[in-house]
Amino acid sequence: MSSEKLAEVFTYESLVHAVAGAVGSVTAMTVFFPLDTARLRLQVDEKRKARSTPAVLAEIIKEEGLLAPYRGWFPVICSLCCSNFVYFYCFHSLKATWLRGQSSTPGRDLLLGIAAGVVNVLVTTPLWVVNTRLKLQGAKFRNTDIRPTHYTGIIDAFSKIVRDEGAVALWNGTFPSLLLVLNPAIQFMIYEGLKRQLRRGVHRELSSLEVFFIGAIAKAIATTVTYPLQTVQSILRFGQHRQPTERSRILSSLRNVMYLLLNRVRKNGILGLFKGLEAKLLQTVLTAALMFLLYEKIASSTFRVMGVRRPASSR
Repeated sequence: MSSEKLAEVFTYESLVHAVAGAVGSVTAMTVFFPLDTARLRLQVDEKRKARSTPAVLAEIIKEEGLLAPYRGWFPVICSLCCSNFVYFYCFHSLKATWLRGQSSTPGRDLLLGIAAGVVNVLVTTPLWVVNTRLKLQGAKFRNTDIRPTHYTGIIDAFSKIVRDEGAVALWNGTFPSLLLVLNPAIQFMIYEGLKRQLRRGVHRELSSLEVFFIGAIAKAIATTVTYPLQTVQSILRFGQHRQPTERSRILSSLRNVMYLLLNRVRKNGILGLFKGLEAKLLQTVLTAALMFLLYEKIASSTFRVMGVRRPASSR
């Protein structure tokens, strides 16, 4: 890579976008974290009868204590901070490098989002595997086949997973995660497209309400389209599923995904693929809307304070 291209990748603007995206996502996730706890229980624990988000949260608090909905908060926040920093940095660096002053289109935004997502998945999957284990540790499951785990923290979880299951286990769920790069890619494509529509003819800063609503719409569509794969991803990360492995890891991963999807349909019908969607939509839409709002405000304020004109590629 030439020094000119390196200069385009490692820029102040990309760093501002990455930090703003990381701070916005961490704040938003903290606010709506209990909803994510309810979603994960519904995805992993098939025998749980309570289906609504309030009912699941009430059960968790009653059986496991008032702070149980925030179990695993720290590793999730660490993972989310790293993940969103990598994603926002890659997305805006690639945008600056590839577009070179050209106007964005939905197709280009989708391709940039997929590329940024692939980098993000390969770098941060071990963090998400660990935080899924920690988040479900100590939970009272209805499914008696689930084996309890005992980790004292992030480092202990990393070392025990590597020791007991091998280093490859840290990338459990990578295949559906790579398929799921479509989620943020679709989200960013819709978000950027709606932003362009609202700014058509006039380059202006969007209002807080506009940013909140287009962030919510973009995430709602992306989540609904990709939710069955998110369920499979959660099950594989939890590490309780065991299937015979093929010589080809890609073929084995594909078989696992298909097996889990078909098994879910066989046991619970087609709607079983969307169990927990209500909790996921509630959590992810509100979180994404607040995250985009904070991200836009932090990035805009930082550029203004530093006296830097916001680059055209971010518009």
